[in-house]
Amino acid sequence: MSKGKVLVTPRSISAGGHPALDRVAAAGYEVVFPTPGKQPSEAELVAAAAGCVGYLAGVEPISAAVLEAATSLRVISRNGVGIDNIDLPAARRLGIAVRKAVGANARGVAELTMAHILALTRWVGLGDRAIKAGAWQRRKGIELVGRTLGLIGCGHIGRLVARFAMGLDMKVLAFDVVADASFAPGEGFAWAELEQVLAGGDIISLHCPAPADGSCLIDAAAIARMKKGAFLINTARAELVDQAALAAAIESGHVAGASMDVFRTEPPGEDPLVANDRVLATPHVGGFTDESVDRAVEMAVDNLLEELSSE
Repeated sequence: MSKGKVLVTPRSISAGGHPALDRVAAAGYEVVFPTPGKQPSEAELVAAAAGCVGYLAGVEPISAAVLEAATSLRVISRNGVGIDNIDLPAARRLGIAVRKAVGANARGVAELTMAHILALTRWVGLGDRAIKAGAWQRRKGIELVGRTLGLIGCGHIGRLVARFAMGLDMKVLAFDVVADASFAPGEGFAWAELEQVLAGGDIISLHCPAPADGSCLIDAAAIARMKKGAFLINTARAELVDQAALAAAIESGHVAGASMDVFRTEPPGEDPLVANDRVLATPHVGGFTDESVDRAVEMAVDNLLEELSSE
């Protein structure tokens, strides 16, 4: 007899499954995929969550309405580190535990960040699109040696990015709300205040959660503090950036270019910012590697079963 249903929604595993989910079934739970291969809507989650005791969640918004419909739910286990897509006050009020897979996709996101930095500063996307269209379009790039990378957020991902950047002879300025002085990868690295990072970075890369109050960390005022001609990389959260302010800054030339792996709506559709040839975009693939998916799912299943067995 089943102990209850476990809802599984991450797109990386909902279409084809994952061997780690066999452990959920072996523990006596029925695994349910409400929208295989795609991100579920709120209405789909409300319908699917009824009767579920566990929820292995992706990046989809998980609202109070969803949680209130899930009257049997005991745990939400994320297959990543971000939990700002979950209505945490509602989860606390309803007694639903929330667990995350800390560090599971750090390597994948950090490596993608470096790919974005290299591709953006050498206009790889522009050249690729032009050649495939039969054109020959060249735009002068920059070399990274001696340039300063400004990191906003220096946890598991940011620290890997810092090490990678220093391997390319870059300097690194890092801001984190909890700066860990024990992390000192070399003399080219320094902890700094947010204002110093914004003003000093030739490239600014985001590796932090979005502000809890719903404001944009990178708004028009923050962009104005950035160096003229700086680049902005966002492989963290779309909500960190005021898209209209960024578009205006790219148009004016204050920001040379931007890249992003995250969007407020996924897929973003006909977004004029994404269409700009000074913007590089990838479809939320930071943690979408064989290794990152395996680590994240294994850790999420561990957390899920630990929480369910503790009841």
